[in-house]
Amino acid sequence: MRSIYCGQLNASHLDQEVTLCGWVHRRRDHGGVIFVDLRDHHGLVQVVFDPDTPEIFSTAERIRNEYVLRVKGRVRNRPEGTINPDLPTGEVEVLGLGLTVLNPADTPPFQLDDEDIHDETRLRYRYIDLRRPEMQEKLRLRARIIRTLRAFLDERDFVDVETPILTRSTPEGARDYLVPSRTHAGAFFALPQSPQLFKQLLMMGGIDRYYQVARCFRDEDLRADRQPEFTQLDVETSFMDEDAIMSLMETMIRELFAKVLDVALPDPFSRLSYAEAMERFGTDRPDLRIPLELVDLGDVMQNVEFKVFAGPANDPHGRVAALRVPGGAVISRKDIDDYTSYVGKYGARGLAYIKVNDVAAGRDGLQSPILKFLPDDVVAAIVARTGVEDGDLVFFGADRASVVNESLGALRVKLGHDRGMVKGDWEPLWVVDFPMFEWDEKTNRWMALHHPFTSPNVDDPALLGENPGTSLSRAYDMVLNGTELGGGSIRIHQTELQQAVFKLLGIGDEEARDKFGFLLDALNYGCPPHGGIAFGLDRLVMLMTGASSIREIMAFPKTQTAACPLTQAPSVVAAGQLIELGIHLRKPPEVDS
Repeated sequence: MRSIYCGQLNASHLDQEVTLCGWVHRRRDHGGVIFVDLRDHHGLVQVVFDPDTPEIFSTAERIRNEYVLRVKGRVRNRPEGTINPDLPTGEVEVLGLGLTVLNPADTPPFQLDDEDIHDETRLRYRYIDLRRPEMQEKLRLRARIIRTLRAFLDERDFVDVETPILTRSTPEGARDYLVPSRTHAGAFFALPQSPQLFKQLLMMGGIDRYYQVARCFRDEDLRADRQPEFTQLDVETSFMDEDAIMSLMETMIRELFAKVLDVALPDPFSRLSYAEAMERFGTDRPDLRIPLELVDLGDVMQNVEFKVFAGPANDPHGRVAALRVPGGAVISRKDIDDYTSYVGKYGARGLAYIKVNDVAAGRDGLQSPILKFLPDDVVAAIVARTGVEDGDLVFFGADRASVVNESLGALRVKLGHDRGMVKGDWEPLWVVDFPMFEWDEKTNRWMALHHPFTSPNVDDPALLGENPGTSLSRAYDMVLNGTELGGGSIRIHQTELQQAVFKLLGIGDEEARDKFGFLLDALNYGCPPHGGIAFGLDRLVMLMTGASSIREIMAFPKTQTAACPLTQAPSVVAAGQLIELGIHLRKPPEVDS
């Protein structure tokens, strides 16, 4: 239907007759001459209709934005003074010699160049929103990223294998999406949270190197980088240790950035232990572009009379830490109050601070409501350990370690962006030496920090059971600019060790056999050492496109309530469908008015 795309026209096509197809981006009537900006996924070009062709001109008078057209015309130079240097096709225009309206359009609910569109409206009319050039660019870049990753793995003998979507419900950290079975009354499939067990079974099946661009499903609370259905680049290998896997995946990401963005990432990536990352940055996914760090003050505060600091300092589960902000003394009291409210979202009950006016003046050069509670030696120790200079500000966190880490870690990032302290564009790193287990006070038992198939750094089940709290795992996460790109580990490949881990997690023999019997059986038939990683493909694309949310790089995402305004899903289904499935819905309880 067309001979060339709109956005491909340039001066080399002068005097050629072309056929174009696309949407009306904008129509203008200038004193008897009609100008139409015709748009396709390559860009747009100006088409001119003049009254010399009455029938064509009459049709052009009736067209409106988003009409779908087929235009025949001749390429010519734009008149002097009308060249648009901001447009790739800005030197030329097309004189319309033929015009067919392929489809008219109702007035769209928003203009494509409108930047202030409510998200609900954009998702309700996603097919219109997808026409915007920025959305086209993001989806095309997403396709290029996936193509590049596939090529890297294909060249290295990885085999692309699909794993089941309808599978068994197994505990993996989030709620499963359940699918009732018609042929097995009362039984349910689950949509996979990840292909974890299947990719391990593929290693046991001798596949050796596997990958998959896999759809995954988790019924969890949503945020900017979460969706109920998302995409992973899933990778698993046999007979490779963690260093080999990390090296290979690091090379893959470096090549991806070089080929797609023409960006040279560091070689090698930085490495931090989990313990060091938490101590210095309060998070296991630190943004290293921000030159702010947490400083421990627990030992300094143990003997002060100020209970706010002394309590956590003497609590084995507590932490007292400081965050120095260079030049932060100019931050107003109102802004400090705003930051106090901000850390409150992370459980902090307050945000103490000290303004540093004159270091040489000692206590007299400092300004803070908490100074009266701190003796001179403690004040001197704070000044020395934080390394403050004139004009700095120091924020303090004192609470349970988890609260201090989350609140000051988040504050560190916010201050870095608010005060223009972000240095450089890309800072990748590996975080390693994760704890094998974490204690859950709600259930009063150990939980796997990653998943129960991650291998500990010891092979002896007895050694693992002696002190689970200090056991480390053979896990590794790749982090980029404060976002976890991928997480992986070496897996357990010995039956005895897997059973020992289940036992420490409170999973008895009967429950283990019920939920993971097929995996335990497979371990007994010659399981190779294996490991892998899963990259959050949506998060990777989000970062590489500069988008603020993964919804911006998905064609048809869900809202914060996991609903689709476009299709009105989820929806009520017919009673007959429920009867076939043996499902009876209870009426929701009435709410007192």
